[in-house]
Amino acid sequence: MSDDTIRLVTIGRMLRRRGRLLAVLALVGALAGYGISVLFPPRYTASASVLLPGQWEERELLTQVEVATSSTVIDRAAATLDRPGVGVGELRDRVSAEATDGNIIKISGTDDTPERAQRLSDEVARQFVAFAAQIAGGGTDSDAASGPEALRQQVSRTNRRISDLADSADPGRTVESVQARTELEKLRSALQDAMNKLDQADSASNKAGMVVMGPATRPTGEAPPTRTQLVAGGALLFFLLAVVGHLTAARMNRRLRAEPEIAAALGSALLGTVDVPGDRRADRPRGGGPRARVRRLLGADTRWDLPAPRTSADEAGRKLRYRRVCAGLRDQLPPPRRLLVVVPDGDEIARRAAGQLVAEAEGDPLLRVVEVSVSRPTVPDRDTESGALVVLSAGNWTAQELAGISEACADGGHEVVGIVLADPVRDRTARSAARTRDDDAAAVAVGGHATGGST
Repeated sequence: MSDDTIRLVTIGRMLRRRGRLLAVLALVGALAGYGISVLFPPRYTASASVLLPGQWEERELLTQVEVATSSTVIDRAAATLDRPGVGVGELRDRVSAEATDGNIIKISGTDDTPERAQRLSDEVARQFVAFAAQIAGGGTDSDAASGPEALRQQVSRTNRRISDLADSADPGRTVESVQARTELEKLRSALQDAMNKLDQADSASNKAGMVVMGPATRPTGEAPPTRTQLVAGGALLFFLLAVVGHLTAARMNRRLRAEPEIAAALGSALLGTVDVPGDRRADRPRGGGPRARVRRLLGADTRWDLPAPRTSADEAGRKLRYRRVCAGLRDQLPPPRRLLVVVPDGDEIARRAAGQLVAEAEGDPLLRVVEVSVSRPTVPDRDTESGALVVLSAGNWTAQELAGISEACADGGHEVVGIVLADPVRDRTARSAARTRDDDAAAVAVGGHATGGST
């Protein structure tokens, strides 16, 4: 698995063999999402729209968006709302604005209840319009003299002054009359300038005449993320993390599966491969205790990354493989042929294969089976044995663990004369026999029913 590409068949195998564990982890994620939703109260979002008449460039709209969420507007809204325990900084985090199509500024407010969210967005929109009008009218109240009304008053005073001078002017060609006419021309220029300024102020006032397009709609649902979204997101997150964790662990797995790698780790030759019939239940490791029961309940007590066992031919073919291994040992070893069969502790497939190998050998060679712990391997000292035969299954042990078994054999004075791999297979004969028994039972039941009906 460590050198193979992750394919869909790998994902499917993991879902089949780790389905219960993944379901439990998804449930834990859902509970975690529910817990987060309880810690954080629901929020509601309401939006108010402000229309900006006239022609606006994009950068001007962005400026108005910044103005809508400025500290001045938020401070004024906070003073009007007067909510104890809610600071200006927190209120600023609950307000957002964006420019939409049609020169519309959409102001959104988020709060704990629909009513408070609606009032927040309406108040911010109202303060934004008032602040924008104040900016367009002259900036501050102390500068009102330069506003549109002040310009109109200036035009009126200028008109009266021109009329007074025109009435008092000498129609003759005296120096005084010339000076009066000069003064009138200056006043007319001032009047024209005042009128131009007044027109510009009216144009700016019309452009800044923002309108709130009605009150904000009271929200009927929670703002995301809702409780349902948190629960579903927690379940999905834990499920994906579990899948990624399984794939990462399988990718980093260093257990040897190839025959040359196993032979190199033990420093001996492979004598053959034998088949061990059985299902995954029989291949589960032995042992009890609460932890083992939990692992068995979740389906985590067996390997998921190993391919499905192939179907064995028949019992005669399986026994033939064992006999060939025994024949190879007889040809290789001089008499008396006595061997120590070393099986890694916890390798149930190898243990069953060693037992079958002893039965097929029939005393020649004479085999004695011992189980050795891979964490601290210890092999009995050599007595009358001619060497050690290692029986194990592929895909369960690392090179370091197998090297430890080989060193333990050397420490006990045993030479590893060969390796036998135990391969789990599905017994087609047993399945066919079970299917035949089921068919016979069904036929008997149908026949009995028919007989009972005829009587």
